Amino acid sequence: MLHLVTGGARSGKSSFAENWLIEQHQQSANGCRLYYLATAQAFDDEMRQRIALHQQGRLSQGWQLIETPTKVIEQLTTLSDHSFVLLDCLTLWLSNHLLMLEETASFSDKSEQLSGHVKTLSQGLAEQAKRMTIVVVANEVGLGIVPLGELNRLFVDHAGWLNQQIAANAQQVTLVTAGIPLTLKGNL
Repeated sequence: MLHLVTGGARSGKSSFAENWLIEQHQQSANGCRLYYLATAQAFDDEMRQRIALHQQGRLSQGWQLIETPTKVIEQLTTLSDHSFVLLDCLTLWLSNHLLMLEETASFSDKSEQLSGHVKTLSQGLAEQAKRMTIVVVANEVGLGIVPLGELNRLFVDHAGWLNQQIAANAQQVTLVTAGIPLTLKGNL
């Protein structure tokens, strides 16, 4: 089962996703573990603080942390069937891939490379969700103005396409705004 949880920065999407998955895990009583696939990388003090804040909220919940900035599907294939997985967050996963692109590459080459990563992840998540419950957290970055700058537009465009592809494959899609979950697809 695949569930996409999206929203703006500090919208409450991660908290909602964590609580929803914990509830599903408790209801199943299948003995499988809760996994937290974290894509964030701490490049500065502010990001280290954000990561620490997220970690504090999970201390007592029994999550097994797997840090994986880009190799999400590879990690999922190592987990047992019927696992409960939170992937937080797709937007940072995309940023990590964007940072790996060659600076000298053309815009179209960068776009093509990102499109390949997006397609591979989307298909891989859909396949893995057949054997486990996966909740994916993503930022909804396309609600603002069209950004200035080629790299910014490349990021926003691919983040939007990534969310669309994941949503198309998901059984459930939830938008969280101001801490309130809105069901866009499926049933909570």
